[in-house]
Amino acid sequence: MKTRRAIAATSVGLALLAPMTAAAQAPSDRWTFSLMPYLWLPSVDGTLNYGPPPSGGGTANVTVDADTLLDNLDMAFMITGEARKGRWLIGTDLIYLDFSKADSAVRSVDFNPGPGPINVSTTGLNAGTNSDLTGWLWTLVGGYAALQGPKATLDVIGGLRFLSLKTTTDWQLTAAVTGPAGTTTFARTGSVEKSEDIWTGIVGAKGRAKLGDGPWFVNYYADIGGGSDAFTWQGAAGVGYAFKWGEIVFDYRYLYYSQSGEKLIDDLSFGGFGLGANFRF
Repeated sequence: MKTRRAIAATSVGLALLAPMTAAAQAPSDRWTFSLMPYLWLPSVDGTLNYGPPPSGGGTANVTVDADTLLDNLDMAFMITGEARKGRWLIGTDLIYLDFSKADSAVRSVDFNPGPGPINVSTTGLNAGTNSDLTGWLWTLVGGYAALQGPKATLDVIGGLRFLSLKTTTDWQLTAAVTGPAGTTTFARTGSVEKSEDIWTGIVGAKGRAKLGDGPWFVNYYADIGGGSDAFTWQGAAGVGYAFKWGEIVFDYRYLYYSQSGEKLIDDLSFGGFGLGANFRF
């Protein structure tokens, strides 16, 4: 089980962290490619919204424990890469994640007695809630090397990011929750499921700068984007060591999502350190 989780965690990092790697200067008359295996161990924070509540009923607002998702990782799949010719580039990465029975809590219940939703806190009532999360994350970008020198590189990028997320929460409370005026109740135990597909456009920049005349360098990555009801951003920074075949990179990366209205993701973030080897050919 531990070996399977270690392999899965490596796959997570491969898909999520590969886009941050900046390419070194390349000849303009041929295509060059890169692939990067990466181990990334993030903490995860999430707030899920299972609303809107139906008329005369209630729905749960759920928080997911930041420290237990990696322990509950069942499966991960990834593929990522980048192609460049001269100053132009195209990159893509694909990731599948499956977390099961992550520690969670129902933080409140939204009721709809008729005129509109009313929020009721459930503080102190949780007695064993857990959540399953399954999702695909796909990014496709094109870019241009605004700076392409022996000491530093800077790529400007733009493209699309797609997140398809399915969540299931099984809740257990110490008591049923009564709605306004006692007209409705939210059951002490139950299960709820919801899915969301999110398309966002993104723009950003990535690159690196050498530290002196040796093989050490610093790298950075940042993007921001959104859609009709979603916002996302990510950032990374770290240090690396260059070889003839590629480079070793150690850095920190943070990825964030939020949605407005009665959507599934109130907020969802991944953050942690990573170590990887980027191969160029």
